[in-house]
Amino acid sequence: MGSHRRPRNPSRARVTMLTATAAAAVALSAQAANAAPAKPSKDEVKSKVDDLYDQAEKATEEYNGANERQTALQKEVTALQDQVARGQAELNVLRNGIGALASAQYRSGGIDPSVALFLSADPDSFLDKASAIDQLGAKQAEALDNIQNKQRALAQKRAEATRKLAALADVRKTAGEKKRAFQGKLAEAQKLLNTLTAAERAKIQQEDDSRASRGAGERVNLGNEKPASGRGYAALQAAATQIGKPYQSGHEGPDSYDCSGLTQWAFAQVNVHISRVTYTQINDGSAVSFSQLAPGDLVFFNNLQHVGFYAGNGMVLHAPKPGASVRYEKMSYLGSFYGARRI
Repeated sequence: MGSHRRPRNPSRARVTMLTATAAAAVALSAQAANAAPAKPSKDEVKSKVDDLYDQAEKATEEYNGANERQTALQKEVTALQDQVARGQAELNVLRNGIGALASAQYRSGGIDPSVALFLSADPDSFLDKASAIDQLGAKQAEALDNIQNKQRALAQKRAEATRKLAALADVRKTAGEKKRAFQGKLAEAQKLLNTLTAAERAKIQQEDDSRASRGAGERVNLGNEKPASGRGYAALQAAATQIGKPYQSGHEGPDSYDCSGLTQWAFAQVNVHISRVTYTQINDGSAVSFSQLAPGDLVFFNNLQHVGFYAGNGMVLHAPKPGASVRYEKMSYLGSFYGARRI
């Protein structure tokens, strides 16, 4: 008859080893799960920052457009409110006039005209007065028509002013949203840059500087292309006086600029008005093909997110991006060409 032995318990040392192994595995798993993501490289940060700057520039142009619309609407509202005030004053004068006419008619109509004529010692004089009363009635009717017309016109102006005020409130809200959007993108870009070391940031700046002019005194080879528009070339020369001044979203000079702020400012210096933002500047002047570009033409990039002056020899003068200043830069560095306009 076989013996029935109880299986031996694992040794204490073995249990301890297994427990330690399991604990180590759990700890490693927890560390892997909680491990911070790998720090992005300098080139990855630069790529993300450039993308954020593009998004910020798009939001900036939308903000500028909303601001321009807000200014135009405010002028329209002010003009309408002035018209309403003048119309109300004219209406008050008409109402006072109709009151005086009514009083005069009441006083003259206190006796039956046929009896008044029978009793009159001077029939001719009475007939003159009767004719005046008829004229008074005609003037009263005309005055009433004028009042009614004024009231209708005034009601229309007030309704239009109310609509414009509502539109103005919407545009102000949109402008605020776009401003917060570009400020958020710029803050996000700066936060990314702050993850780099000082040496890495300096390297990015060095690489950026290497492809652009760095100051007003630097000679840039612009070739010998002839301008096709005197006004455009004069505006280009005005813009060149601003080389070295910083880019700043929403600014239009004279101390700092965004891209479309610089182009508008430059044309204003030669007494030419163009609109404020890329989305409307693309409609100013006349279209120019890439092969026909001449110094002074406006050139647009990246789905109308950016604009500058074509300066010759494939160079563009522009206000580039946050952290940079007005400068010449190779067109090939600016992204996808969208179109050009000659003013």
